Amino acid sequence: MRRRVSMATALVGCLTATACTAPGPPRTGQPSGPARPTPAPSVPVDPAVRAREIVGRLTDEDLVGQVLMPYAYGTSATTVSAGSAAGNRKLAGVDTPAQMIAKYRLGGLILVGFSADDPTSATNPTTNVDSAAQVHELTAGIQAAAGQLAAGVPLLIGTDQEFGTVTRVKEGVTQLPSGMAFGAAGDPVLTEAAWRVAGAELAALGITVDFAPDADVLGSSGAGVIGSRSYGSDPVAVSTQVAAAVRGLQAGGVAATLKHFPGHGHTTADSHTDLPVLSQSLADWDSGDRPPFTAGIQAGAELVMSGHLDSRAFDPGVPASFSHKVLTDVLRGQLHFDGVVVTDAMNMAPAQRYPPGEAAVRALLAGNDLLLMPPDLGAAQAGLLAGLRAGTLPRTRLVEAVTRIVTLKLRLAGAPQPAMSTVNTPEHAAAAAAAAAKAVTILRGSCTGPLVRGPVSITAAGGGYSRQRQWLADALRAAGVQVVASGGTEIHLMGYSDGASDLSAAAAVTVAMDAPVILRQSQSTTLLATYSSTQAAMVALAAVLAGRAAAPG
Repeated sequence: MRRRVSMATALVGCLTATACTAPGPPRTGQPSGPARPTPAPSVPVDPAVRAREIVGRLTDEDLVGQVLMPYAYGTSATTVSAGSAAGNRKLAGVDTPAQMIAKYRLGGLILVGFSADDPTSATNPTTNVDSAAQVHELTAGIQAAAGQLAAGVPLLIGTDQEFGTVTRVKEGVTQLPSGMAFGAAGDPVLTEAAWRVAGAELAALGITVDFAPDADVLGSSGAGVIGSRSYGSDPVAVSTQVAAAVRGLQAGGVAATLKHFPGHGHTTADSHTDLPVLSQSLADWDSGDRPPFTAGIQAGAELVMSGHLDSRAFDPGVPASFSHKVLTDVLRGQLHFDGVVVTDAMNMAPAQRYPPGEAAVRALLAGNDLLLMPPDLGAAQAGLLAGLRAGTLPRTRLVEAVTRIVTLKLRLAGAPQPAMSTVNTPEHAAAAAAAAAKAVTILRGSCTGPLVRGPVSITAAGGGYSRQRQWLADALRAAGVQVVASGGTEIHLMGYSDGASDLSAAAAVTVAMDAPVILRQSQSTTLLATYSSTQAAMVALAAVLAGRAAAPG
């Protein structure tokens, strides 16, 4: 399903053609002459038609550039530190992101952020993100550089803003709870409203593509690799949540991406470092993993991300991201997806089994349209050009991919960019808080009345989570609970990557701020899950602990 084309979309052609002009009123003092026929109303141009016109005049280098979406070093498009310049020279032979766009005639750029507690940090060796204002300035500079290219269309600027453990922009924007928190809340109306907030704020920052939501369904093992990034283990419930997130995000003005096709929720290996094996049967996949992708596609998702996954039911031994059977026969043929297929990061281990140039060609031949984060940009470009000229990469396949990408760009360009004043407002915070409050779950202990009485102390694994401890302490005091530095009833907080060694034997209450599997060995009388560590989650937790609110998750 596709969104209706707005009248503004019809004007996108002005980006690549002569200036659009409108007739003005007759000049005073001049004869008006015979009455002119009233001009027929303009008809919006189908973005796909306009895209074919644009793509038809692009050179080989321009075509190849459109399918490349690398990362870059630096928090500005044109001014970077010496270290960032060195990183860009190693990756692409240039100093700045703007130079990278110009040299390779790029179709997109992904903003990345390194964080030690992020499960995807291995493939993000740098960060482009300091604050909301800085990201806004960076994206403006990136688009200014793109405006000089022959294609004449904006770049796709993407990021992984899933919320929870995978969150790139953390300061100055509204923080939603994790996917699993939305699953626990079980309210698609709240989900859609919250993701509309996310879409509007990302659009205001100049980000056009979010590599979210995660459409993976967790298997019976709990799938620690994906964990709280998933909306849960029930395919029907996950489907409802994923569709709501897609609708909200795209209503806010940002393209949504379903990932990781054909499903990463049953794996024990991490595709950043290994090639996970999906051993479920075709029937099990059809009933357990397919539904959220189908629901997301039907909700209008603009992109699907292919996973570096060995799906034995379809193409044994071949990563799905390089499998024609998975991406063309199944995703295109059976699920009828007609949007942009983007690879998972090409600098992940399963993709680096091939040299960068060969990997780029293989990925396109399999059915991907957009190549994310190639480890050597020059080699990827050279491989694609060589394949195009040798005939091993059919021009029709490349043109098809670029036409999809440009069509998406034209659709996105038809929506006005929200003002920065709309970012991180109280109204947006309220939408996030409503979802966080509905997610809180009591896993063990009383379901009614206050769960703690003062004095209480708040501890955390390894002495960390200082912000979360302070947020919870402030909220508990506001609810009338006495909080002391030590002693009293201990409330212990645990987050992503914490394990049995981080449990507190003395805690009366232990709280999972991520997937609840981390509590499996806890001996605490009361166990709760917030699934997230945002301030809104800590405020909601305090209300439950103090008996001021129920735990509906």
